[in-house]
Amino acid sequence: MSQQISRRAFSLSAGLALTALALPSSRVATAAEPFKRAGKPRLRLSLAAYSFREFFKDASHNRSKAPPADKQIDLFQFVDYCADHNCHGAELTSYYFPKDISPEFLLKIKRHAFLRGIELSGTSVGNTFTVPAGPKRDQEIAHTKKWIDHAALMGIPHIRVFAGNLEGQSHEVARKNCIAALEECCAYAGQRGVFLGIENHGGIVAEPAALLDIIKAVQSPWIGINLDTANFHTDDPYRDLALCAPYAVNVQLKTEVQAKGKKKEPADLKRIVQILRDANYQGYLVLEYEAAEDPFKAVPRVLEELSGIV
Repeated sequence: MSQQISRRAFSLSAGLALTALALPSSRVATAAEPFKRAGKPRLRLSLAAYSFREFFKDASHNRSKAPPADKQIDLFQFVDYCADHNCHGAELTSYYFPKDISPEFLLKIKRHAFLRGIELSGTSVGNTFTVPAGPKRDQEIAHTKKWIDHAALMGIPHIRVFAGNLEGQSHEVARKNCIAALEECCAYAGQRGVFLGIENHGGIVAEPAALLDIIKAVQSPWIGINLDTANFHTDDPYRDLALCAPYAVNVQLKTEVQAKGKKKEPADLKRIVQILRDANYQGYLVLEYEAAEDPFKAVPRVLEELSGIV
């Protein structure tokens, strides 16, 4: 009899767990907390397509000049580049996809990456979540959801999103607008198994306290920080990276930092990696090269240096 009761209790517990998973995310959502990861830190090296922003054949942002014909690349060639330089992953920045994206194209890039042994570590959108309710806000949310669908089809686990600027509002109003938009998009993303990472990208999240406040306020288990190592222009950027690292779902590593009131200087890559290890970060470390040197010359050198650190 006790064995039967045990089995029934197990079945009931399992059923409740499955029911909870099937509920809309708003019913089971919780505010973000530092991620508690079992085991030891694990950093997997990836490369962001944005590192070659001046050389993509397709680009949705303005460029000072067209890329030289002999250096033009597309996303398939970028995946090949990542494979040839021993990366685990490739971050496919949304700005370099063709204007008209079809499911067939997304599956083609997914297949190509798989056959090259490359994990598609993430993608990104250009968005503003601080705008007030109305057509513009609806457009920003719809665009993000579209890319959530794209990511899910490609098997991409993470999308970088922006918070936004004040847009002529008070900080508190802009913050509330951002949180509401994030919760709606996180609910959508969670149903598709995709994390949203808010980047520390100036605006209302220029300081770590403001960024962490928003992260903790969003009612979703599918939110985290896309931690950009160059974007805190504070008195002590390394301290602020350490404050945010426990909430990171993706890390974009830059080769330079710039503290408040100072010029850019080379980033202490070993120190950054140690900060991530101290936070027990387990995930992608994505090189996003932005310095002045030609990326075709600099990126291989930096990847080699990082491979010896991580």
